[in-house]
Amino acid sequence: MGPELSDVIVAHHPDTLARVPVRHAAAHATFAEEPWALRVLRTIPHDGPYLASDAVDDLLVRAHTELQRLHDEFQHAARVLRLLRPLVQACRDAGHVGPIRVVDLGCGLGSVVRTLAHLDALGPDVELLGCDFNTALIAAAASLARAEALPCRFAVANALALDTPATILLSTGVVHHFRGPALARFFEAQAHPATLATVHYDITPTWAAPIGAWLFHMARMREPLARHDGIRSALRAHPDDTLATAARTPGRAVAFFERPSPWLPMLRVLRPVITLRHDLLAPLVRHLGPLARHLHVLAGRP
Repeated sequence: MGPELSDVIVAHHPDTLARVPVRHAAAHATFAEEPWALRVLRTIPHDGPYLASDAVDDLLVRAHTELQRLHDEFQHAARVLRLLRPLVQACRDAGHVGPIRVVDLGCGLGSVVRTLAHLDALGPDVELLGCDFNTALIAAAASLARAEALPCRFAVANALALDTPATILLSTGVVHHFRGPALARFFEAQAHPATLATVHYDITPTWAAPIGAWLFHMARMREPLARHDGIRSALRAHPDDTLATAARTPGRAVAFFERPSPWLPMLRVLRPVITLRHDLLAPLVRHLGPLARHLHVLAGRP
């Protein structure tokens, strides 16, 4: 399965995060056999031999605005909070002292971070930070947070290379962008001693996912890029065993939470793969209470 359009029309230098121009000929060549993707590409103005960066940014903001509506309709922030609150408590029980820094990797317009800040359900000692490579998305996220005077921050940054690392690292719809060896490297980069846990939500690759993604995106989305990439992401989602294998790192447990029923998978479209220090596992189970029955530890038991 080929890449999503958003992975091709935007590029950044891996070290400086500076925007790298994308040649329109190269983008078109990538999707030469995909008429739908080519129709979207033809709507993007050119700046000489390159795709116009401002036009690409406008397109990304529109697509992410529709994605935010999807998060709202599926109450995704509430789903995240259901796991994040007991995980924060588990960090305290395991001896963490000082603020707990929750960082959303690839935050886009920051809908998860902003909703968590609005709900104010994690306590004053929890810092909320959203990181993304794209300056237009971060500027929009920061503007929305300022408009509501929300206690959270946004930064154009690599969430895996912060001066002050995350205590808990989050993402939504990110892990399927990493393929093959890059997926294992993605998890290896998170094994910082200061990062006690990671929680990466993504589409569950069930028999219903491609059908549901097509129906929902065609019915609810108006932006062609959002439609294309939303459906493509359902087809690219990693199965549990692929994620569990890639996430195995020394000293960490690997788990899933609220996996869907094989008979009614549409009731749980997203499920997270979790990595956490071994000493967090027992307090997490305790603080989850009845929800602990939905925690499936697959690898790395002490």
